[in-house]
Amino acid sequence: MTKKRILSGMRPTGKLHIGHLSVLHNWINLQDEYECYFMVADWHALTTSFDETEGIEQSIFDMVVDWLAVGLDPEKCALFIQSNVKQHAELFLLFSMMTPLSWLERVPTYKDQIDSFKEKGKDIRTYGFLGYPLLQSADILLYQASAVPVGEDQLPHIEMTREIARRFNFMYKEQIFPEPKGLLGKTKLLPGIDGRKMSKSYKNEISISASKDEIWEKVRMMTTDPARIHKDDPGHPEVCTVFKYQQIYNEDEVAGLEEICRKGEIGCFKCKKILAGKLDEMIAPIREKREALADDPQKVYDIIREGNKRAEQRAQETMELVHKQMNI
Repeated sequence: MTKKRILSGMRPTGKLHIGHLSVLHNWINLQDEYECYFMVADWHALTTSFDETEGIEQSIFDMVVDWLAVGLDPEKCALFIQSNVKQHAELFLLFSMMTPLSWLERVPTYKDQIDSFKEKGKDIRTYGFLGYPLLQSADILLYQASAVPVGEDQLPHIEMTREIARRFNFMYKEQIFPEPKGLLGKTKLLPGIDGRKMSKSYKNEISISASKDEIWEKVRMMTTDPARIHKDDPGHPEVCTVFKYQQIYNEDEVAGLEEICRKGEIGCFKCKKILAGKLDEMIAPIREKREALADDPQKVYDIIREGNKRAEQRAQETMELVHKQMNI
């Protein structure tokens, strides 16, 4: 029985942080059930970083190393680079000829991101940024994917992809493209060490390759209950970033820690030490595997090359059908 197909990807931002782990664990769980294509979306990186391309090549390598270190298996899934499979650009171009402009202008994230970057002093009102949801549709439909693992904020993009598939199938009288569904994984909401959204731009992230000392340095700086002046003051775990991490990474002890925190029987320093130990316990095997992979870059590039080959073969099969139906 042929497996259903999945396409998903990440923009290359370099080494990943622990906020990415829930997404990667979801991908790993899907490897056995679906035929999976996981893409380094380097063209998507250009939609907002078109003037900052110097580090993309290194970021691609670092991200694939992290994928492998966490547990993605290149025997079970194709790990490939978007720009190495030129059919992505061709299908994007063909879709752009038949997609109403209004469909792109109504994407909810379009105006929000323009405003967000404007606040940072950057104008991203480009043709490429307007069209990035369409490029995303081309990415998905190029592999005739039936499902896409996404976060809730990406569901409008999946709905537009379904509309693109319906429009093409109707216009060219052939059911070439499936209407993919969004697969919502269980994503743990993990704040940065300062309580804000975890992001490299805020420098509040914990890398999945962090050393034991780096982990402690990050945990040591975590925000805690501002009302606790002395270590024996009663604590309020619900406002403490350390406690949010304990809930995710120390499930066995979190109830007891909450109780003694509220009674003022444990200080923030000791609580942070406990958390740092748990994080290092989780990260250590990833870090060890990552170091081995980084020491053998040829192995990583061979995996990427094989993934590119598998992705290109599948993409070419789709484009032959597209060419036939469009009479081009």
